[in-house]
Amino acid sequence: MPTRTRFTTWRPLATAAVTLLLAAFLTPATASAAGTARTRESQPRYSYTDAVREAVWVDTGLDGDGDGRTDRVAVDIVRPREPAAQGRKVPVIMDASPYYSCCGRGNESQKKTYDADGHVVQMPLFYDNYFVPRGYAVVGVDLAGTNRSDGCVDVGGRSDVLSAKAVVDWLNGRARAYTTRTGTERARATWTDGRTGMIGKSWDGTIANGVAATGVRGLRTVVPISAISSWYDYYFQQGAPLYDSGPEWLSDYVDSPEARARCAAVQQRLVDDAPRTGDLTALWAERDYVKDAAKVRASVFLVHGMQDLNVRTKHLGQWWDALADHGVRRKIWLSQTGHVDPFDFRRAAWVDTLHRWFDHELLGYDNGIDREPMADVERHPDQWVTSATWPPRGTTATTLRPAPGGEPGVGTLGLRRTPGTETFTDDPALDETDWAAHLDRSTPEKAGFLTAPLTRDLRLAGSPSVTVTATPTTATAHLSAVLVDVGPDTIRDYAASGEGITTLTDRTCWGASTPGDSACFKEAAAKTVDVGATVVSRGWADLGTSADPGHGVPLTPGRAYTLTVDLAATDHVVPKGHRLALVVAGTDRDLIDPPADRPTLTLDLARTSARVPLVGGPAAFARATSGKQQAAPVAPRGVAGPRTAPRVP
Repeated sequence: MPTRTRFTTWRPLATAAVTLLLAAFLTPATASAAGTARTRESQPRYSYTDAVREAVWVDTGLDGDGDGRTDRVAVDIVRPREPAAQGRKVPVIMDASPYYSCCGRGNESQKKTYDADGHVVQMPLFYDNYFVPRGYAVVGVDLAGTNRSDGCVDVGGRSDVLSAKAVVDWLNGRARAYTTRTGTERARATWTDGRTGMIGKSWDGTIANGVAATGVRGLRTVVPISAISSWYDYYFQQGAPLYDSGPEWLSDYVDSPEARARCAAVQQRLVDDAPRTGDLTALWAERDYVKDAAKVRASVFLVHGMQDLNVRTKHLGQWWDALADHGVRRKIWLSQTGHVDPFDFRRAAWVDTLHRWFDHELLGYDNGIDREPMADVERHPDQWVTSATWPPRGTTATTLRPAPGGEPGVGTLGLRRTPGTETFTDDPALDETDWAAHLDRSTPEKAGFLTAPLTRDLRLAGSPSVTVTATPTTATAHLSAVLVDVGPDTIRDYAASGEGITTLTDRTCWGASTPGDSACFKEAAAKTVDVGATVVSRGWADLGTSADPGHGVPLTPGRAYTLTVDLAATDHVVPKGHRLALVVAGTDRDLIDPPADRPTLTLDLARTSARVPLVGGPAAFARATSGKQQAAPVAPRGVAGPRTAPRVP
């Protein structure tokens, strides 16, 4: 996508130039040749310096902290002054977050700051700097129990979601707000037309998903970035624990000091109703937005890193598929990064696209974005391709079957069912990168199966699954299933601290600034690594959930169990000369917790298979694996092993 000249570079020592930069920025952007076809675009016509900055407290109708009064959530507003004076109303871009005071937002961990009157001075991120001059209001909501709000954090439950939904209701005249936290003077949103778009990364984007799943009127679009779609799947996958703690830790982490003192009962419910057994309970059902996808009225623009090991792409895949089933209008960006905001991996294109998306969805401008390709996918670092639809037309779930090879644990992968067995022993000290580096060797901790070297490219797009029939030697067992692209490549180093980016010292400016709120942010560049194999998709499960996905039971040693493991959504091309591999193993170190025992498992290969969404389906697989092609070697190079996964979405 062409980048228009709407930003300038600002270096740390050039602070005196900010005023000149802002003047240059506020000049309407020069349209590129491709941009001339865009019929309308909001322009920076309004003063950011003179913008109205105010705070209101919206009544949620809940009493989460049990003090006998309904909770009020703090809402900080930055909006252009001129439209109200001209009798015109503006739409709203809203980010509801638990992080505005405890932890900060964005790559620079910005927090809200306030003046002596309690009005917001710095609103984190670039949204207010960029969009307020273009005729939008930007609203930052402190979720219940955080910063200046009443109530308690309940980690994706009714309090989290309904405290944000109440703000959408207030913006549309259906809820009450007050000018102070405890007073009686009403505040009315007479300055807005009620059309609201929610945006946010991680927990913030999760709340956008949750509010959309209520079907609230007035919410026109949501832009969830690296967001959760079901909180059970954040803490567990099919009974296998992903972290060594539950939601009570996260609640305590973001609670305001006052909330910690009054929310002990909520904290205890988060412990009692979210057992570490991995059982599905009513608490998790309340926090499952996928089941309510039919209620979504808003359009959805999803962004996710395909190597996100914090909010894993299972969240993306199941939410996307459910929205598609119910005809929700959708757009998607998929990067090679981990848990990273697009502002830090594709900044110019992101600001341009987000601007046009909000202009279309909230202002009603016919700018053609709804007729552009549905998906943007990062194929190599900073190299993007598009798809008219996603998954692409012609994508078909293709059943691939493992078969024994010339030595134990090194088999083949093809279309034909073959009898045989493979055996491996869980080793909690190893992870998926260890397995991938030794696919051509017999090792005791994994069973690996490889295709023939590909004679043409093979594209996977969507959510795979792996069905295994396994016989354990112990009463507990966890399974990992991993798809691997075997061959040399240069990828984003998603396992490094930046999860695929390096933060630079130079800054670029995206909007107008004030002395207390700069529009200039540190740039970032791709951090890459040369690898010999790339994990494409992964999934985990407790074998004890084979009979009931909501409740694990002890296994009977020596008995065979059949279980389908859901793998994370992906879009990946395995190039000609590479091989596609399936690995089945036990504990994936630092990505799931080990079981109580250390089992040996025997796979029945005739009853084990991978269901892989391939563009072109079985015919494409057959063509890509026919003929002779020299194989790229399996090399013991790759990203570092997964770091202990963050527990903060």
